[in-house]
Amino acid sequence: MARLADDASVVQRILDHIDGRTTDLGDDTWREPVANYVSEERFAAERDLVLRHVPSAFCPSAVLPEPGSYVARDAAGTPIVAVRGSDGKVRAFRNACRHRGTQLVDGAGCEKAFVCRYHGWVYGLDGELRHVPHEEGFPGLDKATRGLVPIEAVETSGVVFLTQRAPYATGTALEELRDLPSPLIPAGERVVQSTERDVPANWKVLLEGFLEGYHIRSTHPQTFYPLQYDNLNVVERFGRHDRIAFPYRAIEKLRGAPPPERSADGKLTYVYHLFPNAIVATFPTNRVMVVLEPLAVDRTRFVTYGLTDRPDDPSGREAASRGRELVDSGAAEDNAVSLGVQRGLASGANEFLEFGRFESAIVHFHRELDAALEAGRAATRQR
Repeated sequence: MARLADDASVVQRILDHIDGRTTDLGDDTWREPVANYVSEERFAAERDLVLRHVPSAFCPSAVLPEPGSYVARDAAGTPIVAVRGSDGKVRAFRNACRHRGTQLVDGAGCEKAFVCRYHGWVYGLDGELRHVPHEEGFPGLDKATRGLVPIEAVETSGVVFLTQRAPYATGTALEELRDLPSPLIPAGERVVQSTERDVPANWKVLLEGFLEGYHIRSTHPQTFYPLQYDNLNVVERFGRHDRIAFPYRAIEKLRGAPPPERSADGKLTYVYHLFPNAIVATFPTNRVMVVLEPLAVDRTRFVTYGLTDRPDDPSGREAASRGRELVDSGAAEDNAVSLGVQRGLASGANEFLEFGRFESAIVHFHRELDAALEAGRAATRQR
């Protein structure tokens, strides 16, 4: 299991970088073909062989706080509902009635059972078909075999992961998630904001903007740069995933503190990239989880959950609100640049996009994505 450094070690690495005017560097560079961002065939392969096959973050556990709490949305093009059962366990199902295929629920809420709005078929929180109105009209119907179709769901480290298992899959999602630090989202966190918006850009273009600090000064001169450093990061890998530390200038206050007292709280942002398409980011007053759901080769649904550990504290809510405003302003700047990249893909100027040694988390992502695609293709050939 890959071990992430403790706060004191990360802080020391950052202070060393400040003194040396350096940053973490990758071992090599990467050239990603522009065709891989605009090809319909490539997009379909990413969706079918990776996004549906690899355990992918769906939502924070905190958005399912009690039995009957559910979240329903598409993941890799598939309508899915995740729900916390009466036994406290999170389960996930394909969001379709087994009678005529009607989608059962939308958005988020809390129900004691799922009742199809078309003909009233009733499903328990465990997915079992409980009731069929006028059941005599369906001779031979075996309710035990007509429950909702399950999706593999694993709840770990404060996050719910789903896997739409392909026939060639081996192992379990829990085994594949063994490298995750715990907890990514602490149990005391509560969801205070949830939004969805569609962005006309490839999902990888949007993801790449989270994974490096080389752009801080140029892209965020009035938002993040006054508080942070340009091109100064600590980058760590854990399995397919990465953690990137973005230090605040306030970290200088820790120079005289003994190592045990060098907490990262309020002194840096950790950005956890959960392969393939999710981000968890820590901020002084709140935490944000982002899921990038690809809708098309040039369109992505940006799903955001804002969390805080002080949801009932007025001062905490106010501080979290201010923090979200700053993050939202920075995100708008990132979004504008990503849309510029998307438009630039069509210019014909580049055969590939160049990622340097400052952008090692992006290099790691593309290497892992290529490996996952090749593993999926190889397994498909062997079927």
